[in-house]
Amino acid sequence: MSLRSLSVAAGLSSVLLCTLPAPAQTTSRFTFNAGGGFTEPIGANGRRLNTGFNLGVGGGINLSPHVGVIAEFGFNGMNLSDGALARAQVPDGSARIYSVTLNPIVHFNPRGRMDAYLVGGGGFYRRTVEFTQPTVDVVPAFDPFYGAFFPVAVPANIILGSFTQNKGGLNIGAGVTFRVRGDSNAKFFAESRYHFMYTTPARTTYMPVTFGFRW
Repeated sequence: MSLRSLSVAAGLSSVLLCTLPAPAQTTSRFTFNAGGGFTEPIGANGRRLNTGFNLGVGGGINLSPHVGVIAEFGFNGMNLSDGALARAQVPDGSARIYSVTLNPIVHFNPRGRMDAYLVGGGGFYRRTVEFTQPTVDVVPAFDPFYGAFFPVAVPANIILGSFTQNKGGLNIGAGVTFRVRGDSNAKFFAESRYHFMYTTPARTTYMPVTFGFRW
């Protein structure tokens, strides 16, 4: 199944879960989340970047059982594609995107064992693209048996060029949660979100698919 198919499936699951009955269950005033997964570059970025990974943490407040606001930090890392490396005439390269966003979240079945939600917002994004060349560095290592230092070769990268942009950006997505226990606020979640960063001359668009826990 393709990544775009997974995103569509998550959206359909959200609609279906909205119809589930909601048993009595308390909702915590504060909310936190942490997770990671894979990241798919979207549009023209799909020709410049390979599928990468993402990590994220967040915390916020539930204004009501159905509505909350979450501040989130996200990191996405992707390697440059072979075509992009060939055009730049460099052996290796990568892109890193950091984000700090404020995101309203709407739950459809907050007190149920399963829930679906919509989330989206915006904030600050920082993208760094680096062109690198593999090399070997020699560093000192200590041998506790002989009590002496000796040189060791370790792999490293030479940075040939680095380009950073700090811009605003937006995101929107959907996900589903599964309560760990019937009397617990801890939930496993799976979500897909579309991110749009106002980089120049071309916009940066990507879609992380994330798995983790909310509590």
